[in-house]
Amino acid sequence: MENTRYHRIKHVLDRRQTDLTVCLEDVHKHHNLSAIVRSADAVGCHNVHAVWPQNQKWLTNNTSGGSKNWIATHLHKDIDSAVAMMRQHNPQVQILATNLCPDAVDYREIDYTLPTAIIVGQEKTGISPQALAHADKNIIIPMQGMAQSLNVSVAAALILFEAQNQRLQAGLYERTMLDESIKHKMLFEGCHPIIAQKCKEKSQPYPALDENGEIIADDEFWHKLKHA
Repeated sequence: MENTRYHRIKHVLDRRQTDLTVCLEDVHKHHNLSAIVRSADAVGCHNVHAVWPQNQKWLTNNTSGGSKNWIATHLHKDIDSAVAMMRQHNPQVQILATNLCPDAVDYREIDYTLPTAIIVGQEKTGISPQALAHADKNIIIPMQGMAQSLNVSVAAALILFEAQNQRLQAGLYERTMLDESIKHKMLFEGCHPIIAQKCKEKSQPYPALDENGEIIADDEFWHKLKHA
């Protein structure tokens, strides 16, 4: 295994922000879904939430560029269940809704060093009244042209990268937030995908990895993997 790949993945996982997330309410165009997931991954989010029809397929690697493999995606039947899970993950989370209304504030005035969830709405109709009822604050991206709003994926990216900038300035990427068991699973599957698949087939737990990402396992493990 390439040593650099292990250390790159570990560096990324060590900087994951488990208290920063985005929620897509009925965003249905796959190019927008893909772009938002890629932006979430790029700024270090670990979780993405989406209100999504249960009978429709979520992103594929072809549309997401593989970013979905590094993001924990939570699909929900409605916005109420999405918000309930986000608050369960972090009861202190501030929920922001992108919404053009009189009490909305400039998105740059928000303190994103706090636990934050950003709700973005459907391409044509925007965020639903039900989702707005859950929001602690409404935020806007100031516009100087004839258009009143940006494409949903562009808007999400701007807000997420403002959050990233504030968190970088505050040194929040220097803390390790991701649970060690989750980190190990992602490291193992990212560095040893073939062995990981065999472990799943044989119902074997993933063995430990050394400081260079090489598998630490005895002969019994390899025997079980081949013959169990």
